[in-house]
Amino acid sequence: MINLETNYMGLQLKNPIIIASSGLTNSVEKIKDLEKAGAGAVVLKSIFEEQINNEVNSQINRQPQHIFPEEEDYIWNYTRNHLITHHLNLLSEAKKETEIPIIASISCMSASEWIVFAKDLENAGADALELNLFFVPTDPHKTSEEIEQLYLRIVSEVKKNVKIPVSVKIGFYYSNLIGMASKLAASGADALVLFNRFYEPDINLEKLELTTSEVFSSPEDIRRSMRWIGLISSQLPNVQIAAGTGIHDGEAVIKQLLVGAQVTQVCSSVYINGSQIIAGMIADMTAFMKKRHFKKIEDFRGLLSYKNIPNPAIYERAQFMKYFEGK
Repeated sequence: MINLETNYMGLQLKNPIIIASSGLTNSVEKIKDLEKAGAGAVVLKSIFEEQINNEVNSQINRQPQHIFPEEEDYIWNYTRNHLITHHLNLLSEAKKETEIPIIASISCMSASEWIVFAKDLENAGADALELNLFFVPTDPHKTSEEIEQLYLRIVSEVKKNVKIPVSVKIGFYYSNLIGMASKLAASGADALVLFNRFYEPDINLEKLELTTSEVFSSPEDIRRSMRWIGLISSQLPNVQIAAGTGIHDGEAVIKQLLVGAQVTQVCSSVYINGSQIIAGMIADMTAFMKKRHFKKIEDFRGLLSYKNIPNPAIYERAQFMKYFEGK
C-alpha cells in the first residue's frame, strides 16, 4: 500500500502537495475545490501591509480635497480594519469548511505589524504561519548584515509571540544562502520555503513604459531551487524545506523530494491546468513509488541530496566546463 503522507512543521498532510499563497486561495470555495482535488494543504492568500496601506490611501484620496485630520484618521482606521477583518473571516470560514491544514501568509513593511498580524491570524485559527520575507534593498549605505539582522529579528519576535509553527519564505539573493538558512533556523524558523517568486518588471517598447513581466513560473525554474534544497537539506538536516517555483507536474514533485524537500508548493501549474493537475501529480508519485518499490515518502526523501550522492561536487559546480567544449 503506497503511503503519501508527510509531516510538515508538525502538521500531518495526506500528501506533500501544498497550494502556494495566491489568488487560488483567496476564497472558501476555491480552497474547498483544492481540498476536493487532493491538495495536502493550502497557504492562504497573503495579507500584505503594503497593499492595505495603498487601499487606505486610495480611499483617502477619493475624499474632498479639504478634510479634517479626524476624518482622515477615521477613514484610515475603518478601511484598514475592514480589510484585515475580511482576511481573518476568510481564514475562520475556511477552517470551518475544510479539514486540510491552512497556513496563513503575511508580508509587512513595519516591524510592529508582523507581530500584530501574526497574533490575529493565530487567533483566527491558522494552523501555521508563512512569513513572506523580503525587502528590495535600495539604500546603498545599508550593509547586507544589517538587512539580514532585520530579517532575523522579525522571525525571532514573531516566534516569541505565537505558538503555532512558523515558516519563512525567502529568495536566493544571499552571498551565503546556507549560512542565512542556518541563522533563520536558529532564530526560530520551523521551515524554509525555497524560493519566493518576486514581481519583476519588464519594458513595453511600444509605449516606452515599465510593465510587469510573466507572472507564472516555467518548469525550468525548478533547477535553481533543486540545487539549494539538495545542499541545505544535507547541511542543515533539522530544517524542513518546502520547495516552490517551477513545480508543474508530478515528476517535479518527485525530484524535489529526492533532493530533500519535505513538501512542495504548487501555484502556476494549477492556474494553467486547473485543480485537476493535482490528481495527476498524485498519480505520478504513486506510479513512481510502485515502480521503485517505495512504500512511503521517507523511503526516498533525500536520496539524491548533497550528502547521499557519490559525487557531491555536482552540487558545488558553478561554471560550465566540458559541456560547451567544441560547441
